[in-house]
Amino acid sequence: MSNKFLYIADPMCSWCYGFSLELSKLLETLPGAQLDIVLGGLRAYNTEVMDDDTRQMILSHWQKVADVSGLPFDMTGMNKPGFIYNTEPACRAVVTAKLLADDGDAGDLLRVFRAIQHAFYAEAKDVTNETVLAEICVEALNQDGAGAYDIESYLETLQSPSTHDETRQHFEQIQRWGIRGYPVLCVVKENGLHMIASGYTKLENLQQALKDLEKSV
Repeated sequence: MSNKFLYIADPMCSWCYGFSLELSKLLETLPGAQLDIVLGGLRAYNTEVMDDDTRQMILSHWQKVADVSGLPFDMTGMNKPGFIYNTEPACRAVVTAKLLADDGDAGDLLRVFRAIQHAFYAEAKDVTNETVLAEICVEALNQDGAGAYDIESYLETLQSPSTHDETRQHFEQIQRWGIRGYPVLCVVKENGLHMIASGYTKLENLQQALKDLEKSV
């Protein structure tokens, strides 16, 4: 039986950015593993322009993630005039990928998620912009060379009322579960969800948690 995982995260959460590399490593060791993503809405629907104190606080978190994970960061993205740290569009872009692509394909879904993260953290792109998001996600989905996705259609689904509603349902589900921090990784079993990671977790610790879980269920 293949492993089924539920990943609870936000593409504009810096610790999720750090953790996604470890998650990708884990999935590479588990052929046929399935992954579903529930979007957290870290700063969803935020409308306030970022002030200097908030910027410095966020950049300090970014530096910690960079130190621990070794992943690249371009800190200049936080200096854009009038930048509003609203994570809802980026979350909705991942929901769009879930709607358009195969839900059970861990590779496709995580590739889109990580493409948004890389664009935001490593390339300082404005992933609150829907057109930018559509370009990023379509490129990620078309990496297999099939070219099955186009920006115009992706943008249409991204902006549709049903996708907005679906994204809000993700946020409401997270609230019902009482989850306040990301990332969280769970294994899906017949008797429910089993958490194997809360916060940034290295590959070897993920593997040990999986082993421990198999012994207990």
